[in-house]
Amino acid sequence: MQAMKRFLRMLFRRVEAAGDFAFGPAWNPFSNLGSLGWLFYWIVAASGIYLYVFFDTGITEAYRSLDRITHEHFMVGSVMRSFHRYASDALVVVTFLHLAREFSFDRLRGRRWFSWVTGVPLLWFIYICGITGYWMVWDTLAQYVAIATTEWLDTLPFFGEPIAANFLNDSALSGRFFTLMVYIHIAVPLFMLMLMWVHVQRLADAKTNPPKGLAIGTLVALLVLAIVFPAVSQEPANLAMVPQTLGLDWFYLTGYPLLDSVPGGVMWLVAVGTTVLLALLPWVPPQRLVVAEVHLDNCNGCSRCEADCPYSAIIMAPRTDGAPYELQAVVSADKCVSCGICAGACPTATPFRRAGALVPGIELPDISIAGLRERTLAAAVKLRGEGRVLVYGCDHAAGLNDLEGDNTAVVKMPCVGAVPPSFIDFVISRRHADGVFVAGCSPAACYFRLGDEWTRKRVAGQRDPYLRARVPRERLHLSFVAGAAERGEEMATFRAAVTALGPLPARAPRKAEAEADAERSRA
Repeated sequence: MQAMKRFLRMLFRRVEAAGDFAFGPAWNPFSNLGSLGWLFYWIVAASGIYLYVFFDTGITEAYRSLDRITHEHFMVGSVMRSFHRYASDALVVVTFLHLAREFSFDRLRGRRWFSWVTGVPLLWFIYICGITGYWMVWDTLAQYVAIATTEWLDTLPFFGEPIAANFLNDSALSGRFFTLMVYIHIAVPLFMLMLMWVHVQRLADAKTNPPKGLAIGTLVALLVLAIVFPAVSQEPANLAMVPQTLGLDWFYLTGYPLLDSVPGGVMWLVAVGTTVLLALLPWVPPQRLVVAEVHLDNCNGCSRCEADCPYSAIIMAPRTDGAPYELQAVVSADKCVSCGICAGACPTATPFRRAGALVPGIELPDISIAGLRERTLAAAVKLRGEGRVLVYGCDHAAGLNDLEGDNTAVVKMPCVGAVPPSFIDFVISRRHADGVFVAGCSPAACYFRLGDEWTRKRVAGQRDPYLRARVPRERLHLSFVAGAAERGEEMATFRAAVTALGPLPARAPRKAEAEADAERSRA
């Protein structure tokens, strides 16, 4: 399984790098798969309402009404029907890509199981919506889908009378069938919307809308597709004849040809077994995550950690230790994913502290702020030559190992959002390196969702804690790319710029600071 994840991860990184080049990082569709799914849902819903207004139920009326909508509504009907069809297909594509991407980057483990598990039933809802939609057209494809589906359902021991018997001939079928299909086709998407809402409930600042430019571009692409290849019905259904030629929608009907050769019970076993396996993936194999720890002696209840947590794992509660502050941070062990972004947001997580132990208000026990300072000093002391660069890199970012060298040292973190901005100030102002290179995930594809965004805003002075204005921005580079090659190119350009700037000017540190830094360097 790990080999499969590594292969998919490599594939997605290459595709995302190509998407960054073609569309720009902000509008890259491969970095916005989840929000694109929401967009396609709303397109399907809006176009479906239009079609429903003019749809007639009945054996012959259903086909005729859709034919009339397609050819007599001054092109609006044809476009709406095509939008309904192609957005439904696109919803299947982005859903499976989103699932595969989250799986490959292991974004389903630990406390993130909730979003994964609630997403699995959505696959069934999508297919139920699509298949019942095909029934309502009542052309030869709908006839095939209806008979194949009901025969498959009849293999279950739940039905007293065979459902497929309703499709023996036209006289056995009534308009009530289409009325039932309409109710199902409306009710299921409503339940699906409710589950989609539940799906994102544990995600802070969940992005359910793609960037405006990407949304407009998607609508334009669908419009062009609707005009060039309008969705049309096949021949009217005729239960007295077996369709000989069908144009299958392979996005929704991939498994239907197998129903002709594989027993229905086996197909149910495969479908249900696959669903169960997908639902169990967050716990296979088991994984233990370390929960962020609050140190009340240094927590003043500022709530920055609560605001920055991507998974709403931190709440502010009334003070319990008698300290003269109103609130304190409380971590929910069920939601914490060990990203460390809360520590990066804590104003007390500063390496400049000289009095007492370096213990911030909140941190990860196994990746403490004191430990980060020691790792920073240990990496910096090894730097040699001109253009010395210290890299703070995300564990999940591409190309970190390729950056190591005599004049480049890498300090890895679970997320770049876990690096307090004061550490960048510390490295540059204390001349531990000539420049700092922050290597995160590709734009809009942060492994922990918001680490890259918060880092950019902290550096830009748009979000607490700010990077001090005294830090020369020309000695700092934020790298958010998908591929190792792009990362290497950015590093080469940055190192050349830092080398051209020359060494940092000497400062006269306080004696205590100089002695403390020297002692840590020797250690």
